[in-house]
Parts: sequence; C-alpha cells; structure tokens
Amino acid sequence: MEITKVVINNFKGFKDKFIIHLNSGLNIIVGDNEAGKSTILEAINLALTGMYGGRYMRYELSQYLFNEIAISDYIKSIELGKPLPPPSIEIELYINGGAEVVLLEGDKNSDSIGCSGISFSIEFNDIYKSSYESLLKSGDVKTIPIEYYHVVWRSFSRDPITARNIPLKSAYIDSSSSRSKNGSDVYIGRIVKDLLSEDEIVSVSQSHRKMKEHFMGDSSIDAINKKISVAGKISNKEVKISVELSSKNAWETGLTTYLDNIPFHFIGKGEQSIVKTNLALAHDKAKEASVILLEEPENHLSHSKLNQLIKTIKDENVSKQIIVTTHNSFVANKLGLADLILLNDKKTMKLDALSPETKTFFEKIAGYDTLRLMLCKKAILVEGDSDELVVQKAYQDNNKGKLPIEDEIEVISVGVSFLRFLEIAEKLQQPVCVVTDNDGNIAALTKKYDAYIGSNAKPNIKICYDNTVDSGTLKIGKKSFNYNTLEPKILKENGLVSLNKILGTDYQKTDDLHKYMRGNKTECALKIFETKDVIKYPQYILDAII
Repeated sequence: MEITKVVINNFKGFKDKFIIHLNSGLNIIVGDNEAGKSTILEAINLALTGMYGGRYMRYELSQYLFNEIAISDYIKSIELGKPLPPPSIEIELYINGGAEVVLLEGDKNSDSIGCSGISFSIEFNDIYKSSYESLLKSGDVKTIPIEYYHVVWRSFSRDPITARNIPLKSAYIDSSSSRSKNGSDVYIGRIVKDLLSEDEIVSVSQSHRKMKEHFMGDSSIDAINKKISVAGKISNKEVKISVELSSKNAWETGLTTYLDNIPFHFIGKGEQSIVKTNLALAHDKAKEASVILLEEPENHLSHSKLNQLIKTIKDENVSKQIIVTTHNSFVANKLGLADLILLNDKKTMKLDALSPETKTFFEKIAGYDTLRLMLCKKAILVEGDSDELVVQKAYQDNNKGKLPIEDEIEVISVGVSFLRFLEIAEKLQQPVCVVTDNDGNIAALTKKYDAYIGSNAKPNIKICYDNTVDSGTLKIGKKSFNYNTLEPKILKENGLVSLNKILGTDYQKTDDLHKYMRGNKTECALKIFETKDVIKYPQYILDAII
C-alpha cells in the first residue's frame, strides 16, 4: 500500500488546493523555512491517525490550524456584510493498495473520481446553524467560531472511519522534539512501550508496583510519616508521603531510560536523535507501518553519524514508503536526488528525470551543495574558492556593499561539475549563471556547453566567459602559461601598478606577477575581496552578476 497523492486545503500554510504526488518508495521533500514541509507530514499523519502533536484532533480544535489568509478573508467578508461560509480544513490521501483498500473506494473526493482514499476535515457543524446565524446578526465575529466545528473523517466511499479501520499505517518520527516528564523522555518511553508485548507490559507494571510497595513499607518512610502526623494538623484526614499508584501505566513516567549508566536526557543531543530514530524505525508500529514520516533526520548529527543513520534508513526500509523532510544537501544527495521533491511557493517539482550518471554522481559524492542551488533565487556557479571570492566582491561593489547571499543569490564552487548542476537547474527552471575560464580554447568551451548556448540556449541558464583568447611568452617549466584564467584577466583589466598595490607586492614585470598570482590564488583572491581600492572586473564577471 502507498499514498499516491496528497491534497491539502486551508491547513496552516496551505490555502486553496495544494497537491503533492508521491513516489511509491522514497520521497525527499526539500524547501526553505516556512515552505510547508513539516505541514505535509503533519497532514498525512493527521489523516491516517486522527492525531496532531500527539493528541487526538477532535479534542484539540483551534483556529490556528487554519490558513491565516482564509481566516482573514472570512472575517473581512463578515465586516463587509457579505459573509463567506465558515472556512474548513480538508486533507485527502489517495491510496493505491489493491484489494486491501477496496473498502475505501468511492468518489467522495475533490476530483470526484472513483478511487481508494480517505478524507479528514475540520468543518462547520450544521447542527449549530441557527446559533451561528444569531452570532452573525450580533456582529460579534472576530475569529472563527471554532466551538461550532467538528472533525469529519471518512473514506472516499463516504463511510465514517477511524484509525483502526484504515489499513495503511504510519509512523511519524521527529527526533528533534524532547518532551520530558519526571526525568523520563516521553518520546522514547512511548517507543519502548510499543516494543513490548502485552504480557511484558503487565510484567513491568507488576515489578514497578512491587518496587513502590517496598518503598511504602520501608521503616524510614514509616518514621517520616509518623513525624508528619504529629508535627501539626494539616487536615482532618491522615496525611503521609507515598508514591503515585493511581494509574496502571504509572511506570511509563516513573522510569528513566539510561545509556551506559547515564540518564537519557543527559546524553548529547546527537546521540539522542540517533537512538530515538533507530528505536522508532525498529518498533512494532514502524515495522507494521506502510508509511514512515521522518522529520529532518540531520538534527544534531555530525557528518559521520548522519551517514550511518541514512544507511539505516535506506537499508532497513526498502519495502516501505518513506517521506523525509530535510534542509541538508548531504541527506538529499545520499538518499538520492531522483526521489527529491522541491517545495517552493506552495508548488512542487520533481527531479526524477535526471540522468543515471548525475544521480549516481551526487549519491557517491554527497558533499556538494545541491540544495543551495535549488533553494536560492539565483545561483552563480564557479570553479573554485578564488573565483567565488572575486565574484562575491564584484557583486558587492556593484550592489551598494551587499553580498549576493543578502539578495538570496548563491555563489557556489562546483569544481569541474558544472554540467551536473546545470542538469538540475534545467529540470527545475532555476536561474543559473556559469562563470568559467575559456582556457584559450573557445571552441572546446562552446562544445562543452553546446546544450545551453546558441540555438540551444535556455532562458534560465547563462554561460559567462571571456570571448578573447590572450597569449604571451611566459612558460612554467616546459609548459606555456595559461593567460586565459581568472587571475590573468584580472591583471589585464587593472594593470601592474594597481594590482601590485592591492596585493601588497612590488613586481616590475607583468609575467612575474602572473607567476605569483598563479601560485597564490586563494591569498590573492582574499586580498582582492578585502581591498578598499577601486577594482575593475572582466566583462564576463559583470555579466554574471547582473
């Protein structure tokens, strides 16, 4: 069984009809902060379990679950005397599962088509219609009248449902949350309970009760209670200290988890995240679940620990549908860019059409900042650190002292992997400029970027390079010096005197400065970046920062 499509309407950040199509196996949802990644996981879990934030939604209704714009439109319509119907939240899950989900089949969905699925809505309850009309007449409506709302949970066949008769089960894992009570982490306590059978739970409860009975029967406790009874009148009834015995599940909050004799809440956040996630993936509900919802697994983890966790996720859940949210390029690359869903401006885009070579490249060399490319307004791709510094400085000088990142423009060093990044940019229609050397061979360069220049030019992709091939007599060993990289072009624009001043050098010959800059690329780029002097830039650099 799997979810093929999710439809969300008026839930938190999503107004109107938001649709996301899911892969049958792995789904990696990426997006900027407040894009709605967590809301998608919450919506799926809510529709499958009826729970939000660990509590049943029917008892936790709040207007803050509704989209702010929908609330504003509703209130304004009342103020204008043309009241809109009270807004409602709708979540639909379209499910593929053959005979297992046949009882969920029907056409009670927003597409009005016959298929299997479930709908979860928070809507106005018509039994309060007359009370609501009286409220409207009073003119005292400043918020959604949530007291007139109820939860409606149905299959597409129109039959009411609960979590028990939904064959598709989910496990929602958010290892970053930490809710402690009496020194015991509620999250991990719940998971450990789920790992135990009914007989084991009874056995633990009995052991816990015996421990408490022993405590109450201890002579020192008895002595304390006698002192309390004679110390003064607190009540007409007997007063004594004891331990809580009222709940049959009191052991859940009365016990504390230890790792190597250290209480769980005292170990590092990274280790906590790993333990929580691995336990959650291992417990019975996760094993039974068809859908694993995983919220930002990278939280608090080092690079090596994160690599271990990703391997666990991939290796042990091959038969499940996994939906992961992340901000981390390493997570996205390692799990596989082909399964990535980019969430931007409440719309989704997929990267499933990438070539096998590019998919494998980013999975094997997972350190590249692919998400920086995907989540910015514009990206400028350069080869190395020195190029990045010079482009940053050029942008700063031409934009009143602002760095590119302040305008949501990313300057990214990609080594020689320009074409891999351009393939991603092309699929996402992401604005990208490539800043590259011509290396004295413009024919080779135009051949390399043939898919993006001339008659094949793409509106979102610009290849910037110097159209002039420079030459000279300088040799480095037996090899001719390359006059067609960034450093010689910078020297050409600014001249020997100006660049000597900026770099703090005193070379008398241009070729001597060429040799110095070639051997000290990053140091020279840093001095250019930090200089207060006016500096001139090659035209292809200026073209990239426009």
